[in-house]
Amino acid sequence: MSVESPLFDRLVVVGPGLIGSSVLRRARQTGTIARRLIAVDIDPIFRARVEELGIADEVTGDLRSAVADADCVMLCVPVCAIGPVAAEALSAMKPGAILTDTGSTKVSVIAAVEPALRPDISFIPAHPMAGTEYSGPDAGFATLFEDRWCLLTPLPGTPEADVEKITSLWERCGARTRLMTPEHHDRVCAIVSHLPHLLAFTICGTADDLADETRSEVLDFAASGFRDFTRIASSDPIMWRDIFLSNREALLEMLARFTEDAQAMARAIRWGDADYIVDRIERGRTIRRSLIENKQA
Repeated sequence: MSVESPLFDRLVVVGPGLIGSSVLRRARQTGTIARRLIAVDIDPIFRARVEELGIADEVTGDLRSAVADADCVMLCVPVCAIGPVAAEALSAMKPGAILTDTGSTKVSVIAAVEPALRPDISFIPAHPMAGTEYSGPDAGFATLFEDRWCLLTPLPGTPEADVEKITSLWERCGARTRLMTPEHHDRVCAIVSHLPHLLAFTICGTADDLADETRSEVLDFAASGFRDFTRIASSDPIMWRDIFLSNREALLEMLARFTEDAQAMARAIRWGDADYIVDRIERGRTIRRSLIENKQA
């Protein structure tokens, strides 16, 4: 059985949080992604923890020196920080290197990075559709991306060989991959990820605004449905603020559609339209079965 050669000599992961540290763990475990792993973070506490975990060969807060000899630089920072971090990295990267990211929105990220792009460096945006409500270097694990999707939105004219390298990187992390346009990516993620988080935050806020007695009962008697929402709502507020604002147009479109559907359900309940209610519930059950069959539950 042949062993795959590493895709890169030096991989730099900027922001070793949940996603970044999971990539580092997988790369360390398999040995097929990069020969040398460098982690970059501005937080000295995070850097110290990454060193303790032993998931990178080098840990630094100096972005420019870290990326100078890198073959691939992966930005795992909040979406609103990708633009300025990319600009600093691009100013120091060597010709022929690849820049990629893991942001949850793509149109805004590409617009933020484009002013600093260089013709001798490929920028290949990517979005691994995996995560938990936890954050930081300790939150990551090597199997986070197993059987999950990573969506890639390469820019027109990007060398096919470079796209294949980033595709292979994510496949070696265990992910399934698909290429799509940035606009389509943002609309898909608005409904499957961003809107559910918005609803979870809103429902928990509604519960928190109830009168004191009712609020305490909500917390005491919370059933599984409410508990599921609170799990989603425990996600990083700054990260999700940035995602909502970065994907504003697509998210508002999906929220408007949801609002219309919610009002239709309210009318069915008000007027006793049992058939409509059952149809909506059955459609939800069908989607859940499809997720299970597709190993995305």
